[in-house]
Amino acid sequence: MNWYVVYTKPKWEKKVAEQLTQKGIECYCPLVTQVRQWTDRKKKVQVPLFNSYVFVHLDEADRNLVFQVTGVVRYLFWLGKPAVVLDQEINTIKEWLGSSDKYDVSLAPMQVGDRIKVASGPFKSQSAIVQEVGKSHYVLILESMGCVLKMKLK
Repeated sequence: MNWYVVYTKPKWEKKVAEQLTQKGIECYCPLVTQVRQWTDRKKKVQVPLFNSYVFVHLDEADRNLVFQVTGVVRYLFWLGKPAVVLDQEINTIKEWLGSSDKYDVSLAPMQVGDRIKVASGPFKSQSAIVQEVGKSHYVLILESMGCVLKMKLK
């Protein structure tokens, strides 16, 4: 059995996770507590760590069962195959969210001007600045090497 990533309708993560659980499908929707401001009050709310994503744990043959649930759009694909998340990665997220240390967490896509460290490939561990963000590529400036790198997303 593998962990797969299900893409949901916007703001449907908790509803989808609840419906999957009712159908007997093991799922995980990591939640974080944030303080939200309304005009008349502040309130702590539980929001998904990953917008529009729910992790499901099932066999390859049972993957179509999730489409019986309202709010499920599709599976997340990586390199032409359904994205598989390792048990270790799910456990790391659970441990991190369950720790007593409190963090203000938010996810944001890379933006122009961000300073990053290349994680893999021939330029691994090189510091870079994001120059351009496209739908299918990133353009990075590798200052230490004096060159521009265009990375295509697959």
